[in-house]
Amino acid sequence: MSDQPTNYDVSSIQALEGIEHVRKRPGMYVGGTDIKALHHLVYEVVDNAIDEALAGVCTRIDITIHPDSSVTIQDNGRGIPVGPHPTKKDANGKPMETLDVVMTVIGAGGKFGGGGYKVSGGLHGVGVSAVNALSEWMTTEVKRDGKVWQQNYKRGVPQGSIQVIGKADKSETGTRQTFKFDKVIFTEDIDYRFDTLVQRLREMAFVTRGVTIRFVDERAEREMTFYFEGGITSFVRYLNRNRENLHPVVYVEKEVENIGIEAAIQYTDAYTESVYSFANTINTIDGGTHLTGLRSSLTRVINDYARKNGLLKDSDPNFSGDDTREGLTAIVSVKHPGPQFESQTKVKLMNPEVQTYVTQVAGEAFGTFLEENPQAAKAIIAKCLTSARARDAARKARDLVIRKSALESLTLPGKLADCSERDSSKTELYIVEGDSAGGSAKQGRDRHFQAILPLRGKILNTERARLDKILGNNEVKALISALGTGIGDNFDLEGLRYGRVIIMTDADVDGSHIRTLLLTFFFRYMPDLIEQGHLFIAQPPLYRVAYKNQVKYAYTDADKDKMVKEVGEKASLQRYKGLGEMNPDQLWETTMNPENRTLLLVTVDDAAEADRTFDMLMGDAVDPRRRFIQTHAKTVRNLDI
Repeated sequence: MSDQPTNYDVSSIQALEGIEHVRKRPGMYVGGTDIKALHHLVYEVVDNAIDEALAGVCTRIDITIHPDSSVTIQDNGRGIPVGPHPTKKDANGKPMETLDVVMTVIGAGGKFGGGGYKVSGGLHGVGVSAVNALSEWMTTEVKRDGKVWQQNYKRGVPQGSIQVIGKADKSETGTRQTFKFDKVIFTEDIDYRFDTLVQRLREMAFVTRGVTIRFVDERAEREMTFYFEGGITSFVRYLNRNRENLHPVVYVEKEVENIGIEAAIQYTDAYTESVYSFANTINTIDGGTHLTGLRSSLTRVINDYARKNGLLKDSDPNFSGDDTREGLTAIVSVKHPGPQFESQTKVKLMNPEVQTYVTQVAGEAFGTFLEENPQAAKAIIAKCLTSARARDAARKARDLVIRKSALESLTLPGKLADCSERDSSKTELYIVEGDSAGGSAKQGRDRHFQAILPLRGKILNTERARLDKILGNNEVKALISALGTGIGDNFDLEGLRYGRVIIMTDADVDGSHIRTLLLTFFFRYMPDLIEQGHLFIAQPPLYRVAYKNQVKYAYTDADKDKMVKEVGEKASLQRYKGLGEMNPDQLWETTMNPENRTLLLVTVDDAAEADRTFDMLMGDAVDPRRRFIQTHAKTVRNLDI
C-alpha cells in the first residue's frame, strides 16, 4: 500500500458515542460472554497493533498471558496520542484527555477521519474501549515524545488523571496494554487457550508480511514467535506441506481503486477445498465478496482455458464451482480503507465492489499462469474432469441414499433403534461401535428420547476418498439416513432428526481410531453439524471401583488412584476395555444418563489448522504423521477429545 498517512496526533482522534451499555450488552461488542468472546478481547487489542503495522510504523508485537490470566499486548508503533482532545469534553466542560477518549468512548479512534490510518481492521471503533469496559482493570502505557505515560482504569473508568512515569528515548514509541478480564461479566469457568491464540496470531503474521509477533504464555511456560517474509504465499505452503502439489503457488498483488488485493493459489491432490479469506488482516470466517470473487474467477478461467484448448469437448458441460474447487488451497486478502462487515465480530465482508476487483485481479493472474504453464494447466483440468465425473456418480449414489418422498421414514436403516420423541430439540442419537456395545446401549437407554445406531467395524477414511466412494459405504449410508440432513450439496440442517449426535466408542486404540474417522467425516461433509453445536463425544468410565456397598466410577487414572486411596487397598477394581463389558444399567448410569454423564462438545476453533491437522493425521502422507506422533506421544493430553 502506498502513500501511508503521517498525520497522527490529537486531532486524528474522533469520538462518535458513549460507552454506557457495553457491560450490559457484551454480545453487541465482542459476541457474548463465552470462550470465543474472551479470546475476542485479545484480538481487538492485537488488531490495533496490527493496524500500526499496516501503516508501516510497527515491526514488532508482543503478547503475554500472565499467571493470573491478565494479558499484556505491546507494540513499537507510534503510541496513542497524549494531550487534551480538541473537541471531546467531560461533564464539567473541560477537554478530555485524548488517551481517555480512546480508552473509554465507544466509537473513538484514529480510523474515522482518514488522518490516522489508511487501512485498518478496527473500523467499527469499538475495540479497545469495549475491552476496557469488560475488564476488571486495565493499564495503558504510552511511549511518545520522549516520555512514558500511564493511565489506570477499573471496569472502564479512569482512576485519576494520566501520569508521566518515566523518560524514553525520542526514537522509542509504542503502546503497552495490560488487562484482566472481568469475571463479573465472563461468569463461566473459562480461560485463554494457548492453541486458539496461536492459530489467530499465526494467521495475522502470514497476512501482515514483515511483522514479528511473539506470544508468551507464562501460565505454562510456552512461547512461539512468528515472522513470515513470504506472507500469504508462505501460508499456502504451510497448509499444503502434507499434500502433493500440482504446481508452484500462483501469487498476485495489485491495488485497484485504493483497495489492496492479494491472492495465493495452489492446487493439490487432495479431495477437499482449503480456501481462507482476510479483510484488513482479519479472518472473515464466513467469507464475503472477496471470497466469492476469487472462486468465481477461478471457475471462469479454468472453463475458458479448457474450451479454448480442446480439453473440454463440445458435448461436455462446463465445470461447476465444486469441480474447480476440489484440491484447491487459496488465500485471498484485501486491504480496504472502508470495509463493511456484517457485524462487529467481522466474520463476513460485504463491500460489493470488492467482488468485481478480486475477480478481475485473480482471473488475470491465474489465466496468465495457465497460458504460460500448459503442463500445470493440463494437470489442474484433469483433476477437474475427474472431480466432475465423481460428482456425477456421487449425485446418483446420493439419490439412492436419500429418499425425498413420503416413504422417507421407511428408509431408515434397519440397525437403527429409534426413539419415540419426534421433537428434534429433545432427541439424541448415540453412534456406537459394534453389536455388543449396541446391545447394551439399546437396553440401557431411555427409549423416549435416545436412539442408538451401531456401526460394524471402522467406517471409511473419508479424507482419502471422493464422495461417490463414500456414499457406497454401508456404514456411511446408514449414518446419513439416520441423521436425515442429506450430505454435500443437499445438506440441510433443518432435516436433522436428533438435536444431539453423540459419538460413543471404547476407551482404547480402536475406539479412538473409529472416533477420529467419524470426526473426519463430520468435519469434511457435515461441518454445520459441528458449527451449530450438535456433535458430542461421550466419556465412558475407565474403571469401576467397588468396596462393600459403595460403587464409584473413575474416568481417568488419576480419579482411580484417588478413589482407591480413599477406600483402601481392599477395593475391587475393574478396568473397562470396552462398552460391551458394562451391563445396560451401568452404561446408563455412567455414560447415558443426562444427570450423571459427561459429554464433550466438538468445536473447531480454527478451520485452517483443523484442516491441516485432519489432512496430516488421516491423509496419504506418512512421514508427517509419524513425526507428529513421535513428537507429541509423551505430552498428549485429552486423548479422548
